[in-house]
Amino acid sequence: MLTLTPFPGIPLIHEGDNLAEIILESCKLANLQLANGDILVLAQKIVSKAEGRLVNLADVEPSPCAFQLAEETTKDPRVVELILSESNEIIRKRPGLIVVEHKLGFICANAGIDHSNVQGLEHVLLLPEDSDKSAERLRSSLEKTTGTKLGVLIIDSHGRAWREGTVGITIGISGIPGVVDMRGKDDLFGRELQITQIGAADEIAAAASLMMGQANEGKPIVHVRGFPYPLRESKLEELIRPKKEDLFR
Repeated sequence: MLTLTPFPGIPLIHEGDNLAEIILESCKLANLQLANGDILVLAQKIVSKAEGRLVNLADVEPSPCAFQLAEETTKDPRVVELILSESNEIIRKRPGLIVVEHKLGFICANAGIDHSNVQGLEHVLLLPEDSDKSAERLRSSLEKTTGTKLGVLIIDSHGRAWREGTVGITIGISGIPGVVDMRGKDDLFGRELQITQIGAADEIAAAASLMMGQANEGKPIVHVRGFPYPLRESKLEELIRPKKEDLFR
C-alpha cells in the first residue's frame, strides 16, 4: 500500500540549516522510523533556502536586454535579469510571463523564480543550483545516519502547456527511478506493451504536492512508503524529453 505522510514540526528554513537533521527530528515527532525503500519528498523552497538561494532584488543590476524584455512582459527588470541568468533560452513570452528552458534542463515559467512563501517584499528565491546534487547529498547523509536505503525527490509546482493548473513535478532526484519502462510487458489480455513508460517520480511528486499544499500549510516534507517499483539510481535528465522530440517548442 502506498502511503504519504506530511512531516510535522518543520520550522522556517534559513541558509545553512541542516535538512537531514530536521528530517530526523521530525521523524521522532511523527513516531516514524525510516525503512528501506522509503522516499522523502522535499519542496524546492526549503532546499533553496537552506542553500542560500535567496536574492535581494536591491542587489540586482538589470542589463539592457533585461530592460527590453521587462518592457515587453511588464515585469520587474531585476526579476527579468535573474530569469535570464538562470535560463538556457527563452521559449515563449507574453505580458506577465516568460517561459524558459532552465539551466537544469526543463521548461518552466519565469525560471522558477518566486516570491511566495519568501520573507521580504524585495526578496525572491531561485531554484537549487544543481538539484540532483542537492537530493544526492541529503540522501547520502540520511542513509549514513540511519543505515537504510532511501530515495529523495525535490519537487516544484509547474504549469503545463496543454492543461490548466499547476502540478508537482520532480526537479531533483536521487535513488528512485524517474521513469519506469513497461515496454515488453503484457497487458490484461496478453498484448505486449509497445510505448508505455511511467513517469513514476513525477507521479509521486504530484501526490506529495497535494499533501504539502500551496499556501500557508507549512508541510514542505512528505514521507512516502510503499513505492511499487524497485529503487535505483537515476538523474533528472531521465524525465526530460529531448528537444528533438518536443513538439511543443
